Amino acid sequence: MSALLLLHGFPLDHRMWSGVQSLLPGAPRVVVPDLPGDALVQGEPTLEAAADMAAEQLRAAGIDRVVVGGLSMGGYVALALLERHPDLVTGLALIDTKSTADTPEAQANRLRIADEVERTGSVDPVRPMSGVLLGQTTRTVRPDVTALVDRWIGEQSPAAVTWCQRAMAARPDRTEVLRAFDGPVRVVVGDEDTVTPVAAADHMVEAARHARLVVIPHAGHLTAIEDPAGVASALAGLLA
Repeated sequence: MSALLLLHGFPLDHRMWSGVQSLLPGAPRVVVPDLPGDALVQGEPTLEAAADMAAEQLRAAGIDRVVVGGLSMGGYVALALLERHPDLVTGLALIDTKSTADTPEAQANRLRIADEVERTGSVDPVRPMSGVLLGQTTRTVRPDVTALVDRWIGEQSPAAVTWCQRAMAARPDRTEVLRAFDGPVRVVVGDEDTVTPVAAADHMVEAARHARLVVIPHAGHLTAIEDPAGVASALAGLLA
């Protein structure tokens, strides 16, 4: 069984994968870094740097082939890893993410929020994000999940939030990187995801050579938290 690299979404950390990890069959070796991590947060904010850091961690651990799963920002880093270290990647799970760059409006909004977080030294500007990231069903019937995501957002460092927003704003379109990949791909999306909706998932499925679409019902942008069993099942197919 392959090793598995899981790359988290923004503005969260590796804890968002805990439910998925507990449900993976066969006890695979799993690497779950925090992005950007202390080593990168003082440097230039680029997703390429995050991808290189992940590659270094894998090789230092003696892992030379890995299935990569990335949710949202983690998906952007996964595609950067595929572009820069294609020898490492045996399979790819792109979860509630997209292969395209930000629109100019989205890019400007990221930079505005990054500036505000930096100016105030507080993550308050991103605290309301759970209301957008979680699906309507989760927000309505599972207040405990909303509270958990709210808490995790509040525990992030302002420096990391600023770094990630600026790095995501600078990312290029990597659809052609995905198109060139000859390995298996799972594209996972919540049917209530309004951030990277099913249309964005369809775009990646059409681009990839060997892709399978997995739509998670009653879930929004954080499927790994909202339905860890569904995401674990998609990853298990790649690991097998």
